[in-house]
Parts: sequence; structure tokens; C-alpha cells
Amino acid sequence: MGKILFLLIFIFILFSVYFYSQNKSINLPISSIGTKIVDDILPSPTPKPFYELTIPYLRGRSYEGILGELILAYNRGNYEAYTTSYISDGLRVNGLLTKPSGVMPEGGWPGVVFIHGYIPPTQYLTLERYTDHVDFLARNGLAVFKIDLRGHGNSEGEASGAYYSSDYIIDVLSAVNALGKSGFVNPEKIGLWGHSMAGNVLMRSMAVKPDIKAAVIVSGAVYTYIDLGEYGISDSSYQPPGNSSERARRRQRIRDVYGDPSADSPFWREIAPSNYLTDLKGAIQIHHATNDNVVSINYSRNLNGLLDKTNVPHEIFEYQSGGHNLIGSSFTQAMQRSVEFFKKYL
Repeated sequence: MGKILFLLIFIFILFSVYFYSQNKSINLPISSIGTKIVDDILPSPTPKPFYELTIPYLRGRSYEGILGELILAYNRGNYEAYTTSYISDGLRVNGLLTKPSGVMPEGGWPGVVFIHGYIPPTQYLTLERYTDHVDFLARNGLAVFKIDLRGHGNSEGEASGAYYSSDYIIDVLSAVNALGKSGFVNPEKIGLWGHSMAGNVLMRSMAVKPDIKAAVIVSGAVYTYIDLGEYGISDSSYQPPGNSSERARRRQRIRDVYGDPSADSPFWREIAPSNYLTDLKGAIQIHHATNDNVVSINYSRNLNGLLDKTNVPHEIFEYQSGGHNLIGSSFTQAMQRSVEFFKKYL
């Protein structure tokens, strides 16, 4: 059938070239006529479905974050905190931005884009989530930009979830650009900090922008996508989208087209950040409690094992207590180690 179609097209082109050459009213070089006809007849290549989720696609697009007005929220003496917003894909995404006091270093302060974990979007509040984490980092001379991912709180857009969408990666990388244009942050010294589902978002963001210098992951999940099937996630606060929602239908369409995550699938390989570890130029620090009953510590152990096979500077810290949110003494240890890590690599 394919040979017959090709033969018919070839005959049609020859006939058309003859027709065009005989018609003096058509002012086209003979050499371009065949190409024009083929372009008119044959369909242009169609992008593969859901290609926008892949690392190669995300590497090829731009992230033009623009920081909005800074409104003073509070002053802690050694730093000030502002509510603000920035533009990500045309959406206004809100956040809390801290600015250290004192004499600014040459080139600007080191900065951290802080990515929250799963919180029911309607329950998210800018000034009431991760405040202790932000305070710990800010008191140690870091400009912290805790972003409210799209669809959370008053940020515009829909909360699309972390694992089957690229929206949050776009929000993170737009925030990195916005923070670098703030006027008081060194654009060459910006790291990432992420909790829970943000482990996936953070690692995919680093895969897209391998020059990010430092990243801290706390109780993170889903790096190979195969690991999601192996370890699962057990979050009682999770409010899944209804089966009739666009988000749920989209997830099902992805699986209908590509099946379950597999190392043999080119599509899933281009989504999993674990396949781009050798590209990374920065360093990674991992924290996880052995008694985390939401996200298995095996996610972090598996990621650490994969990093062991690369030249990426990395370290993992395991805690015997603290649970998924690393509370109590584990919190203080993890945050102090985060500060020391950022000071070393930023």
C-alpha cells in the first residue's frame, strides 16, 4: 500500500511540474515546484502527544519570570519579608520573599526558591505554611522566595499536580528568573529547596536547567516514575481529582497512549529526571526520616544510589524520628545542614 501511494504521489508531482512549466502565469522556479507541491500535499509532522511534559521540550522553551511589587509583610531585624508575585506562563503566581538586612555582598545575596509540598490548594495560605523553614534560612543570610504554586491560595491557574504535568516546573524556573532580576539576589547563586512532591518538581527543574548550583530535598518522592509503582505514596490529606475532572482524564490519556511508566518507554524516560543526572552541574542534599509514613525513605535511598554512579556532589541524611515533615530535633538538624550546604555551594 505504501509503495502504491508513493508511486501515485510521484506521478502527480511529474504531472504538476509539467503543468506549472506550461502555465506562464505562475512565476515559480522549476526547482522549487516539486518541493512546494509536496509541502502542500503531505501533512507536517505531528508532535507526539504530551511531549510538553518531557525534559527535552522543557529545555527548549523560555522562562521569563517578572517580579511584581514587594509589599512588606513583617520585619525580623536581620531580614524583611515581603508578599509579592511573579509571572509564569502568563499567570500571576504569588509568594513570600525575604531580603537579608545589612550590607549586600558584591553581586547580590545568595537566593533560594522554596517549593512547598502537597497541601490541598484551597487550604494553602502564603503566610501560614513553612514559616519556620523560611525563617531558619532567612536568618542565615539567604534571600528565600517561597512560591505558591499555581492554583494554590490566591495564585492564578489550576493546580495540576506534580507528577503528570510540567506546570510546576515552569513555575519554579520562572521564579528562578524572577528572583535573579530582583536587584538584590545574585542570579549566579540561586538554589532550590523542596519538600515531599517538590522532590520530583525540583529534580525535573534541575534536569531542565542543569546549571542550578544547589538543591535540598526533604522527604521527596518520584524520581524514576517506576519508583512510584514500587513505593507508592500514602497521604491522608490528599484530595484526588474526581474521575470526571480534566486532570484525571489527562492522566488516563497519558497511560492510554504510553502505558505505565517503564524503563523501556522513550516517553517515560524523557520525563524521569533520574535519566538526566549525569548532566547536572550542581550539588544535591537529601533528608528523610525512617519513620516517614507518607513517603517511603526508599525513594531517597534509591535516588542516592543513582547519584552514587555520577560525579554529582551529593549527600543523604537519615533521621530516626520526625516523620514526613521532619519535626522536633530532626527539623533543627535538617535546616542547619541545609544552611551549611547552601553556604558551601552558593
